[in-house]
Amino acid sequence: MLKIALFGGTGRVGQAFLNFVEEDGRYSVYALVRRTEGARIPDKCCQALTGNARNQHDVESLIKDSDIVVSCLNTDGDDTLTVSIEHMINAMNAHRIKRLITIGTAGILNARQNPDLYRFETNESKRRSARAAQEHARVYERLRESELDWTIVCPTYLPDGPALKTYRFEQDVLPDGGKEISTGDTAHFLFKQLESDQFVKARVGLAY
Repeated sequence: MLKIALFGGTGRVGQAFLNFVEEDGRYSVYALVRRTEGARIPDKCCQALTGNARNQHDVESLIKDSDIVVSCLNTDGDDTLTVSIEHMINAMNAHRIKRLITIGTAGILNARQNPDLYRFETNESKRRSARAAQEHARVYERLRESELDWTIVCPTYLPDGPALKTYRFEQDVLPDGGKEISTGDTAHFLFKQLESDQFVKARVGLAY
């Protein structure tokens, strides 16, 4: 049974991802949570460990015996993404773990009209603030320098919703005209990447 080290499992996409894992039954998950009390983690497939993704020791303790690392962390209004990705890379290198799948944002995909720019650097992005996208971009740039087999899933506007399992995806850019994608379908695509190497060392835009 493959072991998944999961960060951000109590968030919207993380919760939906765990539903797919539980339904599938072929994976065991170790999830890092700030507080185990009240954490909505399915007991059948998942064990919750108390810790913080900003702490190198906590990150390594979670990752050391895993086969795949999955991160559904969000920006939290600070630099948690860039701090935690450094810890993940260090721990994965130390324990010779290669596969990392993480949730990013459509803002760090290439702009269609100017592929040398990120979407958030152009008028293709409708976000008022670029701060979160800049944090995601730093994660992407750090992963690009690494030796890991990474994939960054990049959803556009992300309302709560179930998995319809019918959506579009495209490497490096947002599917043309894409406006939104539900948390359920984002988690569905994330789950499918566990056994796929189609988008190794790539960003993938996701939208209806």
